[in-house]
Amino acid sequence: MEKAIYLSLLLDFFGPLLTEKQREYADLYYNENLSLSEIAENDGISRQAVRDALLRAESVLRSTEEKTGLAERHVRLQAQIGEAEALLDRIGQLNSASIKNPELLSLCAQLQGKLDEMRL
Repeated sequence: MEKAIYLSLLLDFFGPLLTEKQREYADLYYNENLSLSEIAENDGISRQAVRDALLRAESVLRSTEEKTGLAERHVRLQAQIGEAEALLDRIGQLNSASIKNPELLSLCAQLQGKLDEMRL
């Protein structure tokens, strides 16, 4: 996974563990794609101060993920849900093409509802 996307994901999970400024700078840098210079200029501080805050934030985010593995589990679960949805679609296609069992269609709809709930 690309570093910026990975850190944006970690920020979503563990952002509340950062200081307000670290969270703000990380959001501007990783989510809004502002440069260090742009963030520094907007906040009236040096580019180096922004860089230092981002490095500390990244350290906290990575360390927390190493200890918990929550973001990795989330990504893996989302992939598994996608695979289950693809299988469910295929079952629906096969059912429509052959026997058109209403009970099977109902079960597929219920399963899709459960998968949708899991995505939230």
